[in-house]
Amino acid sequence: MEEVEREDNQQVLRVLELLKEASHDLQSNPSQLVTESNSSAIKALLELETESGTILSDQNLNQLSQHLSHLKTLVETLHKTRGHSLRSFLRRRVSTHQITRVAESIESELQAWIDRESIESLVKRLHGLPSESPDSDEESELIHLLTQFRDRVSQGFNRELQDLVLKSGIFSELETFLCNPDHSKKLREESAFTIEALIRFNKNVFVGQVWMGPTIKALVSMASGSSLEVLCSLIKSIKSPLVDEIEANDAIPSIIRFLSSEDLAIQVLGFNCVLEIGYFGRKEAIEAMIREELIQRLVEMQRSELGGDLIEVGKCEEEEEEEEHRGERETEEGERKQRRNRGERESYLEKHPFASCVARFAVQLEVGEGLRQREKRAFKQEILKKVGEASVSDAEAATIQAEVLWEYGV
Repeated sequence: MEEVEREDNQQVLRVLELLKEASHDLQSNPSQLVTESNSSAIKALLELETESGTILSDQNLNQLSQHLSHLKTLVETLHKTRGHSLRSFLRRRVSTHQITRVAESIESELQAWIDRESIESLVKRLHGLPSESPDSDEESELIHLLTQFRDRVSQGFNRELQDLVLKSGIFSELETFLCNPDHSKKLREESAFTIEALIRFNKNVFVGQVWMGPTIKALVSMASGSSLEVLCSLIKSIKSPLVDEIEANDAIPSIIRFLSSEDLAIQVLGFNCVLEIGYFGRKEAIEAMIREELIQRLVEMQRSELGGDLIEVGKCEEEEEEEEHRGERETEEGERKQRRNRGERESYLEKHPFASCVARFAVQLEVGEGLRQREKRAFKQEILKKVGEASVSDAEAATIQAEVLWEYGV
């Protein structure tokens, strides 16, 4: 019975999408579509109007029913307008303009209908999926619904859609699903991506639920590439307040431990998180990372095969910036060299993701938003000191310290 209901819902959504497409086509060329007797767009919409007494009896669809009735009247009026007089021409122009406006309203109402059906189906699946050993088809269906929902909210802010999301309680359902370790990692990751999409949809409305809920702890405890990717994205979106929450939840030690993971992808994403925390973090968060021996770990990573230094590339770029002031021809040549060296730098970083990682972290502190100027100076000295303690030779210490000082512009 439940399977039949799901299939019916999917069929309804397919029909609604076709009707929405028909209303969109009608907006593009109303006069031509209306005068074509076999126009599929007009036929589909007028057939819906004919059945409106039964299909559109829902109170939410009253407005749609009125728009369809208005469309039928306008189409009939346009069909009756004949002749080549100025008066007939003006009537046709007015009618086609009105048809375009009505078609826009119909498309909007159909989208609202689709949104209601889609969100209701998604909430039912989130709430009803068994934690242990769900059917593969059920899991695939839920992933499909989550993907559809993300695609919808990624189209941009819509107040009616936001009201539906809030009334449905879908954020809480997603968070509950994310935090349930009995669900598969894939489904939990999909839930995390959907939460991230809602934050992008309207950060001001949904960010509070991230602060008050267990999302951050769940993302860190999952320790997967996708969960760290979402965590980095949330830090970029919410900035210092989210870093405060990370520090308050004592999650920074776990993030630093990702730098020692045997999985390279986790190491790289963990380092990305560290860079974002460095940019947005306040004094307490930076101190917490340094207490967890972050600088010592970064020195080890820079020493590894995936490390290295970028100082020579950086010097080339600095020289090219100076060339920009030596005349137009020299400037163009300098810009070409600068683009080429940026490409070389990016290529090098793809193969050596931890190159100059100490200096890159130091730069984040310097240009970031979380620290006062005197705090930045103090942390620079602390980094230089920790580099000296962690280096295996004076030469290594001198190289890394020079990078830090050069990146800082000292």
